[in-house]
Amino acid sequence: MTPPAGTVQRWAWDFILSEQLAVKTQPPPLPSTWELQPPVRDRRPGPRPTELTVRAKTRTARAKSLEQPSSRAKLFHSFWHHELQAAELMCWALLRFPESERAFHSGLIQVCQDEIRHMALYAGHIKELGFSLGDFPVRDWFWERVPTCQSAIQYVALMGMGLEAANLDHGATYAAEFDQVGDSAGAAIQTRVVQEEIGHTRFAARWFETWTGSTDFERWQAELPPPLSPLLMRGKSINASGRRLAGLSEGFINDLSAWRPVTPRNGSEES
Repeated sequence: MTPPAGTVQRWAWDFILSEQLAVKTQPPPLPSTWELQPPVRDRRPGPRPTELTVRAKTRTARAKSLEQPSSRAKLFHSFWHHELQAAELMCWALLRFPESERAFHSGLIQVCQDEIRHMALYAGHIKELGFSLGDFPVRDWFWERVPTCQSAIQYVALMGMGLEAANLDHGATYAAEFDQVGDSAGAAIQTRVVQEEIGHTRFAARWFETWTGSTDFERWQAELPPPLSPLLMRGKSINASGRRLAGLSEGFINDLSAWRPVTPRNGSEES
């Protein structure tokens, strides 16, 4: 059943399902009314806005090519789409796990609003580089994986303590690379996003600890939906200071950095 009009749940529902780019980038004002007993729904986006071309695979721009505005624009376009998926998936979790605390739901909406602001920052810089939204293909990578979560615990483990925490690593690396090629505006945007995503990771870690009693690395790893592993939840260089500010312990950070995939007897790696 569709949530009633004028409720936060309906706003989230409409944001996920909208096929209009204008709604994705500038959604209507958020209502103040919450539905008391929201239905359990696993809503997925319908067709993407016509401006976007979705592909099964996309290539990430290499660091050595970032001197070219087109390469940076392509990368910022990927970041923009990551933020869009993150915003949608906050709404997805709100609808998918209605039994969770209202404070958790409120936090999801707050993070969603942050992600939409980040989209605007990226879109503005893409325009400054001479390109527009839709000039590069996108991939719904997060949507392919996050909805495999079967509980709110799995969701915060994967989305917040996993993917968003990894962005603390990746984002810091890219900010330095943008600075190196003279794109100080892009570097500043990326640094700002990283700083704000520290709070998103902290939000997830706090709820993970509330629900499980700890933020132990092994406990966290056990909640990652298979076949996902810690390998995808970190960058080549760990942003240890950012992860500490997000509430992750030194032991967690060290275990994450040291983790390696198991090599089965057949010689293939598990990731």
